[in-house]
Amino acid sequence: MKTINILLVGIIAFSIAGCKKDFLDLQPLTERTEQNFYRTPADANTALIGCYDGLQQVWNGGIALPLASEVLSDNCFGGTGASDGFSYQMIDEFDKERAPSDRNVYETNWTNYYRTIFRCNKLLEKMDDIDWAGNDALRMQYEAETRFVRAYCYFDMVRFFGNIPLLEVPTTDNVPQADPDEVYALIATDLAFGADNLPATPYAAANDGRATKWAASSLLARAYLYYTGYYQKSELPTQSGSLNSSQVLTYLEEVIDQSGHSLLDDFAALWPAASVDAYAGEGNPETVFSIKYTYTSDYNGNADGNHWMVMFGMRQTDWYPYGRGWGGATVTQRTYDSFDDTDARKFASVTAVDEEGIELDIATQREYTGYYCKKYMPMSTPDGQSVAESLGGTNFQIGQFQDYVSIRYADVLLMAAELGSANAQEYLDRVRERSYKENFSSVPATKDNIMEERRLEFAFEGHRYWDLLRQGLGVAADAINESGVTVFNGGGEVTKSVSFDEATLGLQQIPYNQIDLSNGMLEQNAGW
Repeated sequence: MKTINILLVGIIAFSIAGCKKDFLDLQPLTERTEQNFYRTPADANTALIGCYDGLQQVWNGGIALPLASEVLSDNCFGGTGASDGFSYQMIDEFDKERAPSDRNVYETNWTNYYRTIFRCNKLLEKMDDIDWAGNDALRMQYEAETRFVRAYCYFDMVRFFGNIPLLEVPTTDNVPQADPDEVYALIATDLAFGADNLPATPYAAANDGRATKWAASSLLARAYLYYTGYYQKSELPTQSGSLNSSQVLTYLEEVIDQSGHSLLDDFAALWPAASVDAYAGEGNPETVFSIKYTYTSDYNGNADGNHWMVMFGMRQTDWYPYGRGWGGATVTQRTYDSFDDTDARKFASVTAVDEEGIELDIATQREYTGYYCKKYMPMSTPDGQSVAESLGGTNFQIGQFQDYVSIRYADVLLMAAELGSANAQEYLDRVRERSYKENFSSVPATKDNIMEERRLEFAFEGHRYWDLLRQGLGVAADAINESGVTVFNGGGEVTKSVSFDEATLGLQQIPYNQIDLSNGMLEQNAGW
């Protein structure tokens, strides 16, 4: 792909200065070249950090997938400012005419994913050039972690765009789109490699941010459930065969039995804005895999902050403990109403403006519903200062630092239940009992009940849209479609409708600039 040439300035453009936590805290290397690098295990570790750093930055421009996934689903409307462009409405309403000139809304995402994939492919290519000094276990670990990051990127991209170039070597050639089966085969092969070869070390906070055997197994199950559901297949292809539900379930049962991961007792403790002083912290036992961020982003090349989280904030308002943001992804009334009042997830997941007595000027807010996402809400100090800025961050826009928890142990339990574990009822009950406490009552572990539990458990975590699509386009349309709902634009009452376009197959538009750069080798997805 020609754009990769533009983005990869130097073969080791790792941008690692701002990465955080233990193994990520290194200074940038400015005198490394391909000729004097990739020689020692230390070089390999630095290159691996570059791969993780790429994963940290894939959403630092464009529209982040956790955010877009919520807007695409029935959980949220587009929101943003009353005088902003209509990109978020185009995504929300599956209507390119809402922002006909914004044909490249996902271009930064596209290029950042391929930049990270390039880094992974380069390290994998150089594995045999490194003197491992007989430490085959370390080589296996680094290779497995690298393949996990590559698989993570491809899984995001193939779900989002469907038809993408598949690069398994560090090339800048113009490559045609691959059959999605080929992409999934690489994803499954990479993740199975990680699940089979990473050490079976029980959970430890020291692994925070690194791919583990348990993370690879869990992401493999997620890929299996999505692929077999969306494409209506019985098995997930690999590059040497396929995986069936029984094999995938075995991986999950190992996570449950051996990983040391567990549910927190208090659901709210998972989320800083929902718990404040009771927050369990990053790398807690429920976190199977997270993408790391810190507050040290600046405008001079250090881009390690959570740049997308500010979109979830209440528009231009600090109200302790909540910090200001740009009012994107306003929560729908029907999503808020789907939570029972006895469910702890209701308060922990949604900031309800009126119910919480928040004074909010909605004059500049588009599609105001009265509800915002709390799980990834920016935070302020009691005196109204951005927490990120109080720690020394450049500003609240790029200084948000909450990690994105991609895989939680609750997801492992519910996936295992969905795949037909003999312990399915126990797993479902464990998730529900944590939320309802003394008001808990068991419901049968049916597919419908498990999917409804997923809706409530993982609201605003970037999973709902994919859970809908894998149940069928008709199911997605029934859930997403909504007409005549009242919202407020700039303080005035208007009606809004959303209509899921089945012609798109749920896929998003490939950036037109990429199609142009490919000299037409890339073809646009249907409906866009």
